[in-house]
Amino acid sequence: MKSTTKITSIILAGATLFTSCASKTLIQSNPVGAKVYIQGEYAGTTPYSYKDTKIVGSTTDLKIEKEGYEPFITSFSRNEKADVGAIIGGIFVLVPFLWTMKYKEQHTYELIPLGSGAKKESTDTSLSAKLQELKKMYDDKLITKEEYEKQREKVLNN
Repeated sequence: MKSTTKITSIILAGATLFTSCASKTLIQSNPVGAKVYIQGEYAGTTPYSYKDTKIVGSTTDLKIEKEGYEPFITSFSRNEKADVGAIIGGIFVLVPFLWTMKYKEQHTYELIPLGSGAKKESTDTSLSAKLQELKKMYDDKLITKEEYEKQREKVLNN
């Protein structure tokens, strides 16, 4: 009876150990159908199910591309959610403590259409240039402080 209980405990601990090593997440994009690159290699299209056996704190590089949209580059780490099975397994065998954290169940990324970011940057640059020009005119005493403040407000409100 004791040996059966011991064997059962070992089998359960081993099963917990091996099932707790893997973690998976669903990578989604809006719009769907974007190409997914994991660690720089093509992996598939969104929605994409990703699974690995990396240890706690490991980082995975991710790039998502779709025609007509800006490439989305990010990473996610295996430290987003506690894995109860690995923690319990770690009580019996210390090794599972390397896998006590998992990925979130899903990661969703919003892709930005091409050109929308460039317009904002251009607007920010022209606004900055106008403000610098006004400041220089004020510093060179070409306009009064009142004129500077008035023009500055006008630029900022547009």
